[in-house]
Amino acid sequence: MKFGVVTFPGSNCDYDAFTAVRDIVRQPVEFLWHGDADLKGCDLIILPGGFAYGDYLRAGAIARFSPVMKSVIDFANSGGLVWGICNGFQVLLEAGLLPGAMLKNRSLQFSCRQVYLRTENTTAPYTRHLEPGTILEIPIAHSEGNYYAPVKILDELEASGRVAFRYCSADGQLGDQFNPNGSARHIAGILNENGNVLGMMPHPERAVETILGSADGCRLFDSVVKSITAGSAKSISDQARVA
Repeated sequence: MKFGVVTFPGSNCDYDAFTAVRDIVRQPVEFLWHGDADLKGCDLIILPGGFAYGDYLRAGAIARFSPVMKSVIDFANSGGLVWGICNGFQVLLEAGLLPGAMLKNRSLQFSCRQVYLRTENTTAPYTRHLEPGTILEIPIAHSEGNYYAPVKILDELEASGRVAFRYCSADGQLGDQFNPNGSARHIAGILNENGNVLGMMPHPERAVETILGSADGCRLFDSVVKSITAGSAKSISDQARVA
């Protein structure tokens, strides 16, 4: 399975994602330049965190028009796997691949800390090998992570099972005190209708070794690799926990 990690001007988590895939996930991976429309035969495209094009206008607003995004949009619409993380999630929203928008954090402050996520969807490749309700400890680092959508859209996401993750307590309870940015219905990640596009604000690529505070991010990489390779890959999660 081949991963591609897009680099925009202002990306600062592209190397984190690239290194996680190369050294922990141990899958082929290439950088994809924002000005190049060639996706180089990749099976999964990661839009990483950072501040694409400086987040001028709005987070992700300019990146949406880059040459690589035309290819990413076509790739996603044809069923290709696209994973937007933090700023990458914002880009997916601006590109119309996912519904809704990101507002400033409720606190109006940048937030960088560990949070807990409750896994809501286990049918998409990213979570197919997790149990419903699995709790993951994964860090966030953002100023505009307050997910918003009209009530009709939120109801549609709920009804179709497209809420991937919610912010929660360590034991899976929901509450404003566990919602780090004020996101509607505690949403931390959502899927498109076909389940091939995932946007999430937390950073699984920063949670791939226990020395980082958590290896729970490996469970998402593990799931997507197993989903694509029909379970032939050795468990990435197990490797990370003994590293």
